[in-house]
Amino acid sequence: MSMNRLFAAGMLGVSLTMTAIPSAQAETLKIVNGSATSALNVPMNRAVVVESDQPFAELSIANPGIADISTLSDRSIYVLGKAPGRTTLTLLAPDGKLITNVDVQVSLDVAEFKERLQQILPGEKIEVRTANDGIVLSGVVSSTARLDRALDLAERYAPDRVSNLLSVGGVQQVMLKVRFAEVQRAVSKQLQGGLTVAGNTSDLSTVIGVGSGGLALGAPNPVTGLSPISAGVSPNAANAGQGFFGFSLGSYQVQVLLEALETKGLVRTLSEPNLSALSGQEAKFLAGGEYPIPVLNTNNTVTVEYKPFGVELAFTPRVVDGDIINLAINAAVSSIDTTVTVESDGITLNAFKRREAETTVEMRDGESFAIAGLLQDDFNDTNGQVPWLGDLPVLGSLFRSADFQRSQTELVIIVTPHLVSPTRGEALALPTDRVKAPTEAELFLFGKTASQGASKGAVGEVARQDYSGSYGYVME
Repeated sequence: MSMNRLFAAGMLGVSLTMTAIPSAQAETLKIVNGSATSALNVPMNRAVVVESDQPFAELSIANPGIADISTLSDRSIYVLGKAPGRTTLTLLAPDGKLITNVDVQVSLDVAEFKERLQQILPGEKIEVRTANDGIVLSGVVSSTARLDRALDLAERYAPDRVSNLLSVGGVQQVMLKVRFAEVQRAVSKQLQGGLTVAGNTSDLSTVIGVGSGGLALGAPNPVTGLSPISAGVSPNAANAGQGFFGFSLGSYQVQVLLEALETKGLVRTLSEPNLSALSGQEAKFLAGGEYPIPVLNTNNTVTVEYKPFGVELAFTPRVVDGDIINLAINAAVSSIDTTVTVESDGITLNAFKRREAETTVEMRDGESFAIAGLLQDDFNDTNGQVPWLGDLPVLGSLFRSADFQRSQTELVIIVTPHLVSPTRGEALALPTDRVKAPTEAELFLFGKTASQGASKGAVGEVARQDYSGSYGYVME
């Protein structure tokens, strides 16, 4: 049984050896009639056999550091590639005559790299070449993500020696549609009261007034010396929301004033900038203005710097793979705040209100993303009263003033990227294409500020559309 096992193990070893032989066979270059059929290309760390049709006596290699040689017989040579480069192999006949010089080119072994490249990136048209001790990639890939994968794989085989000649196919221009929507709501409520008691006798005149609201007193009565509240009061904005009444108790007159005021406000701003850019390139947009700010220099001279404000947008798109777009976005909405001022050397400067969002998102063509939502809710309650009197149960409201203010601001920024391609100029229409200067007869005789004519072609078709209906944004 032991001999059988030994025989089986031997047969297994022979079979494994015979299986490994074909993969270890080297390429062969034949030398016929004293010249090589072609140049000898030897992959680094691999071998090539050179066969000659006539026997040789001596052979030499110009640069042993590039290739190593050894004789297998008087007609066969074993050439091993050691380092990338180019050298010459010389063969001499037994009589000392030159048989031939063979150019030996040793390059990187890219066969395995090509196989791995096809496995990882199937279907991509990538050509692989060697250049000295590096790898050159050329062709067209479908996306930047696949390009990065090919470069990363090449770096494994030739670190820091990869030349990238690849180009990315498909649409590589991105148009970004951004919608800025902001709503501001403000509510203010005020309630104030006042009480005045006035009296007059033949030798004494007394007036007592308490409360937080103001009283509008008219001209004094020539008999009593009192100033009635109803006199001299006109219905204007100064006393809007005021209610008052008065009555007399003998020689005393009582006057009561109540002031209640409520204000509401709503503001909506909307901006929709569109901007196009090439993949990997930054694009900027500003719709607004610049505010001058004086700046004092070190030599006591004043220069003016301009600070931009309005709707600002800066983004860098990157088409990652197919229709997947990576966006690095910086969006801001700013305005001049006239409620906050700073004075310096007689110059009054205003502050700025600024809402900014900076982020990086990834989405497909046509998809939308709300990158920022800001809800700001501010309220202020103020209650003022006359000590002790304001704490009275019912009548205490005449000696108190209440002020309630609430402000809400909501901001939403929505972005939508699109892959776009350029089109012919005649297919595009401008707002000015719908406006044509009138003739003198149309202007002076008929009072028309624009002519009825329109351009021709695709622009004319757009210009002839009816724009007399509703347009713009509808606020509910």
